[in-house]
This record gives sequence, C-alpha cells and structure tokens, in this order.
Amino acid sequence: MSDREHTFDRDYWDEHYAGPGVESHRREPNPYVVRETADLTPGAALDAGCGEGVEATWLAAQGWDVTGADIASEVLRRARGRTAPEAAGRVRWVEADLSTWEPAVALDLVTTFYAHPTIPQLDFYDRLAGWVAPGGTLLVVGHGQGHAGGHGHGHGQGHGHGHGSGEGDGPPPEATVTAAAVAARFDPELWEVVTAEDTSRVYVFEGGEKVLDDVVVRATRRASSA
Repeated sequence: MSDREHTFDRDYWDEHYAGPGVESHRREPNPYVVRETADLTPGAALDAGCGEGVEATWLAAQGWDVTGADIASEVLRRARGRTAPEAAGRVRWVEADLSTWEPAVALDLVTTFYAHPTIPQLDFYDRLAGWVAPGGTLLVVGHGQGHAGGHGHGHGQGHGHGHGSGEGDGPPPEATVTAAAVAARFDPELWEVVTAEDTSRVYVFEGGEKVLDDVVVRATRRASSA
C-alpha cells in the first residue's frame, strides 16, 4: 500500500475513478437519507462528497434545492449524466475540495455519506456543521469501525463501502468513527442530537453481498443559535 493511497486528495480520487470496474449501477438512495429526512421540510441542501449523485438527485426529486459537491471530476461527470429529469432543475454539481471549499450560504440540510476527506474525519464533520443554518439539519452517515483496516475503495469525498464495484477490504482506520465520537462534537446548547447509532446492514451488489458497519448521526441546529 503506497503512502499516497490514503491521502484522499484530488489526484488520488481522479486516479481511482479512472480505474476499471469502479462505476456504480446503484439507483436506490442510501436508506438512512430516506429515513432521516422524511419529516423535514425541503429547502436548500448540500450533499458533501456526493459521489455519483444518487442521494443528491433523490433529495432534489423530493423538492430540495441541492448542491452535490465532490473532489473528483470523473465522478461528477457520471453524476451529471445520471441526473433524473424530475431532479434536473433542482440539483447542481460542484467540483470542490471540501477541506477548503465553503458554500455561499447557510443550508437547511447538509448530508454526507462515507466521505473520505483530506483532513481528520471528525474535523471534517465540524466543518460541515458550520454550514448548517439555525433550524437546519446535519446528517452524517459514516464508516463504522467493525471492518476497518482495508483499502478504502469506494467513493472519494463521497461514498465508500464498495458502492462502486462491491469489492475492497473496507475503509482504513482513519476513515472510521463511532456514533458517540461524532455526537460528542455537538454543543448541546447549540444542537439537538436526534439520531446517534452504530448499526449494520446487508449491502447487496452485483456478484454478492456483505454486511456494512454504519454510523448514523443526525443533529438539528437550534433555531436560536447563530
């Protein structure tokens, strides 16, 4: 394993997506985005590390005005090509390094699914929290620690767990978290943690299935916070 393999920078992910067998045929959104946004009123949303855009386009089809941001130009090309007609007017794609990029406005919903940033994982979630408007929601879906230690194949500042090819040995340790560690980042005077769970599910892909260890944390910024 090279040192570069786990830098998760632009060159790493562009090289990854240029490789054979990485493109996903997944069409269904992550089940946690469906569950955790069911009671939210659509507004302005960001999918931070959008990968091939499945969750971003799904949110747009539900009425959200969505920005899908990812560091990898190749995966954004695929996302643009897969945008469903019912979502086309409500989603835009931005190529961005999320460790330095900032949205222009505060958002009603910020989501991230298995993102592998160039900065420490929990620091990355702190950055995303800073982009949420008062009354808004942050939804973090991350890699649990049950199967850490692999090569992290998946999506760049986007989706992992082998959602591309269904292969790979799991995320590297630095890309994993626990629900307790994520939830502890939220000041209770400013945030209400609605969901914080370490869970697992069976992920079915072309050629087989595997059990994924997931972390799901949903927090709402209190309307009185600034």
